[in-house]
Amino acid sequence: MEPLDLRETIPALESGTYLNWGAGGPSPTRVVDAVESSLEHHEYEAPTREGMYPAAFDAYDDARNAVSDLLGATAEEIALTQSTTDGINRVAGALEWDDTDVVVRTDLEHSSGILPWQRLERTRGVEIRELETENGRLTLADVKSVASDATLLCVSSLTWTHGTRLPIESIVDVAHDAGALVLVDAVQAPGQVPIDVHQWGADFVVAAGHKWLLGPFGAGFLFVRGGLERERALRPAAIGYRSVAEENAVDYEYAPGAKRFEVGTASPAPYAGLSEAIDCFDEIGIRTIERRIEALTDRLKDGLRDDRLVSPREFESGLVTISVDEPEATVERLADSGLVVRTLPGLEAVRASVHAYNTNAEIDALLEALSA
Repeated sequence: MEPLDLRETIPALESGTYLNWGAGGPSPTRVVDAVESSLEHHEYEAPTREGMYPAAFDAYDDARNAVSDLLGATAEEIALTQSTTDGINRVAGALEWDDTDVVVRTDLEHSSGILPWQRLERTRGVEIRELETENGRLTLADVKSVASDATLLCVSSLTWTHGTRLPIESIVDVAHDAGALVLVDAVQAPGQVPIDVHQWGADFVVAAGHKWLLGPFGAGFLFVRGGLERERALRPAAIGYRSVAEENAVDYEYAPGAKRFEVGTASPAPYAGLSEAIDCFDEIGIRTIERRIEALTDRLKDGLRDDRLVSPREFESGLVTISVDEPEATVERLADSGLVVRTLPGLEAVRASVHAYNTNAEIDALLEALSA
C-alpha cells in the first residue's frame, strides 16, 4: 500500500488541508471500524461467549504485541496507558522521591514533561533543573554538566517545537555513566521515523498512537527497560488487578515487567484501533513514509527564506516551524483558507506538520498562503 492509497480512506482530509499531524492524526476508516467492531463485540457478543473481560484482555495483548514490534521491544516491556502524559505520571509515581533528588529536563519539553516534575517539586521537595538548548539542539557537554547530580533526565527524542532529532543513544550513555535514569518522550516519533528503544538504551519511553500513527485518542504506551523494576524497586502509585502478579493473593506482589504500570479495567476499543493503525503503518513501511515526508518537507523548505525557517533546513522530521509576525492571526487566516497549522508557545512562529499523506499541491497552497 502507498501513502496516497491510505489517504483516500481518511475522511477528514476531504474537507481541508491538514498540516497538524504533530497534534493529532485523523484516523482512516479502517481504524475507526476496528474501534467500533471491538466495542460492538465487547458489548453485544462477548458477554455470552468468551466473556467481557477475556475479550478486553485479548485486545490488550494484541496492542502490546503490536507496540513492542513497533518499538523494537518485548511485550513484557510494554504497559498500556491512555496518553504520553499518563505514562510520564505513572513513572513519576513509581519512584521514591525526596529533597535530595534532582530531575533534569530540557527547555523544549511539552507540558506533559514539565507538570509532573513540578508537582514533585511542590510535594516532595525534588529539585528541578532546566537544560537550555539552542535552535532545538542539546549538546552532550551540557548533559555531562548536570548528569552527575541527576536522579532522572527527561528528554524528547524529537522536539515538538523545532522538529529536531536529539542524539538519544549518546544522551543515555552519558546519563547512565553518571548513574541517572532517562525518560524519553517519543510521542512525535512513532509513525514518521524509526524507533529502536533497545538501541537507545533508555529506561523509560513514553508515547501514544493518536498523532503520526493515526490511531484513536486514549491509546498510549509506556516502555520500561527489562529488569528495571527490580533494579530500582519500581512501585507505581496506582495499583489494581492488572498491576499484580496474582489478583486475589493475601499479600500482593507487583507483576513483573512493565505490566505493573497497568491498573484496572479499560475499554478495549482504543487499543483495537491502535493495533489497526500500526497494521496500516506496517503495510506502507517506515522507509516509504519517511522518504515521502522528506520529499514534502524539502518542497516546503525550498519555498522559505532562511530567516523564516526556524526548523533545520536539512530533513529531520515532518515538523516544520516557520517564523511569522502574528502567529495566532496567521493560524486563523490560514484556517479561513482551509489550511490547518498551529502556533507554538514562546515562539513567534507557526508549525506545519507534514505527513506522508499530504500532497505536493497542499504544500504549494501553504507556501502561497504564507506569502500572501
